[in-house]
Amino acid sequence: MPQLTATKVKAAGPGKHHDGQGLHLRVTDTGSRSWVLRITVDGRRREIGLGSWPEVSLVDARKKALEHRAAIADGRDPVAEKRRTTIPVFRDAAKAVHEANRPRWRSEQHAIRWWRSLENHVFDEIGDMRVDRITQTDVLGILTPIWTTRPEAARKTRQRIRTIFRWCQAHGYITLNVAGEVIDGALPPMPRVKSNFRSLPYPEVSEALAVVDETQATAAAKLCLRFLVLTAARSGEARLTVWDEIDFGACEWRIPASRMKAANEHRVPLTEAAMAVLDKAKDLHDGSDLIFPSPIKPGNPLSDATLTKLLRGVGLADRATVHGFRASFRTWALEETDTPWAVCEAALAHSLGDSTQQAYIRGNAFAKRRKLMDQWAQFLELP
Repeated sequence: MPQLTATKVKAAGPGKHHDGQGLHLRVTDTGSRSWVLRITVDGRRREIGLGSWPEVSLVDARKKALEHRAAIADGRDPVAEKRRTTIPVFRDAAKAVHEANRPRWRSEQHAIRWWRSLENHVFDEIGDMRVDRITQTDVLGILTPIWTTRPEAARKTRQRIRTIFRWCQAHGYITLNVAGEVIDGALPPMPRVKSNFRSLPYPEVSEALAVVDETQATAAAKLCLRFLVLTAARSGEARLTVWDEIDFGACEWRIPASRMKAANEHRVPLTEAAMAVLDKAKDLHDGSDLIFPSPIKPGNPLSDATLTKLLRGVGLADRATVHGFRASFRTWALEETDTPWAVCEAALAHSLGDSTQQAYIRGNAFAKRRKLMDQWAQFLELP
């Protein structure tokens, strides 16, 4: 027999208050009240939320509980049916995956490219479809037209679709990943073509920087590019540098792990030429701690596109990328110095050897790297 009344519901204190046949009122310490039906489905105990009081009255809660019990008696699973009503469309699932992964992506450009590839190849076809209704045929319809003509774009697009469906599987929205191995047989295997960053021959780097200096580009962009070349750093490492990372007494730049590709702090020895760049950069101060702040958006760092535009402005963009200057440095170190391989790799903050070797390498060859960077600065002969 029912045990609750409207008066008892209103006066109920914290805890569970049973009404019979699995229905109970759950009251929290803060006084909020909600209806829960505890029931057995396929031999498993389940709890089904029926709503909060007073939006759902005692009468309404009993009615919902009766409907759920009738569904179970009819062989249906009200828990699964309720879950299906919340299944997202592909675009919403993609948005959730994008937001979840964004904090761990160290490049904002990667986050932009990740989303843009879905906009270009996927959303028009399946963006508004519920994820449990998307089939292998739908995925193949997206991938097949670009699989042989644009293999790298197709590979990345499939990888991202697959990641989104994996998230959907984890949340119980689907059971089969229709972008996974089930479609391998319909996609011919293709060799992956490795595409290296365009880079200038190292004898041309000094002249290129001299040409850049003669342009009308902003001082922040020109100084940032010069600092990047002198330190063999990645674009994001240089553009986001703040004054607190510089130890002027030790002539050292300490890049925090959060900005490093390998997620380890990296110490960079600074040459006289690099220190001279920092001295000039003091005139760029905009109130933030950034060494190379954006002249357009004070308080914000230069964008990667700014440095690329700088190369484009002097006609170098078709021959070199900003990242490619690291390759110029590495080639110079190989061809023009006797520096050991491990020291050169450490200068680029590359991992040394396999996991076993890394476990035994505890140093970072800092003194040897300082000598190497001094040689690089002397080779460039920058004023």
